[in-house]
Amino acid sequence: MKRPVVTLVVGAVLVLIFALLLFTFQVRQSEVAVVTTFGQPTRNITEPGAYLKWPWPIQRVYKFDRRVQVFEDKFTEGLTADNNNLLTAVYVGWRIEDAQAFFPKFGGGSIAAAERMLEGVVGNAKGAVVGRYHLSDFLNADPTRLKFDQIEREMLELVNAQLRTNNTGIRIEFLGIKKIGLPESVTQTVFDRMTSERKVLVSRLENEGEAEAQKIRAAANRQAAEILAAAEAQATRIRGEGEAAAAQILPVFERNPALANFELRLRALEQALKERTTLIFDERTPPFDLFQGFLTNRNAR
Repeated sequence: MKRPVVTLVVGAVLVLIFALLLFTFQVRQSEVAVVTTFGQPTRNITEPGAYLKWPWPIQRVYKFDRRVQVFEDKFTEGLTADNNNLLTAVYVGWRIEDAQAFFPKFGGGSIAAAERMLEGVVGNAKGAVVGRYHLSDFLNADPTRLKFDQIEREMLELVNAQLRTNNTGIRIEFLGIKKIGLPESVTQTVFDRMTSERKVLVSRLENEGEAEAQKIRAAANRQAAEILAAAEAQATRIRGEGEAAAAQILPVFERNPALANFELRLRALEQALKERTTLIFDERTPPFDLFQGFLTNRNAR
């Protein structure tokens, strides 16, 4: 009696599992899904979780990787605004934004078909944007004149606009220039122009340096002239003060030459004893002869 009950329970569980497999499906965090009804896309699912559906052949679920995928186009030649040939290759990071639009556009959601379409769209956008800029915006001896950021931004905007217009369900997350090259026919011409631009830059820097050096020399000469003029003025003033003092003292010395001689010897002695000095001298030699009377009186004591 117990065995039929167990069999029924197991059968019920299997039926439940089979029903869940038929009527439910799960979307992971890294996926987007589209549900088709009789082959036509009817639901776009972008959030992870479990969902209900009708069993096949009524409905069917197609899942796609929602993570960013990297695509690189070919190294192709284009014409710049100044009629120079330039080889470029770009890389793009793209992802499926709308699975319901992506699925019918590319034969049941073929990634290979999507990348073939991207190659054409990116190539057209690249050619259009490169044609707006001069060769010097891509290759230049002066890094400040390069315009890679602006060029890449314009390419990205143009590609996304075209993808939205065609309702592809794809969005480009990033785009960058991977390689730049020159055909052999124009390589030497470009190198010669870059050399000429470098010489112009060097000449400009040398001229700026020379102008700055002249300013510094002029300022130094002006400052030196000011210092010399101030020193000369001070020297003139000191000489005038000395001459005025000498003019006052001169009549006294003329009336008393002995006093003048004594003053002169005293000043010479003062200069000799200006610092702490040990002197060994002959008392008969001026101006040390001033010590003769002092030493005679000291010995007499």
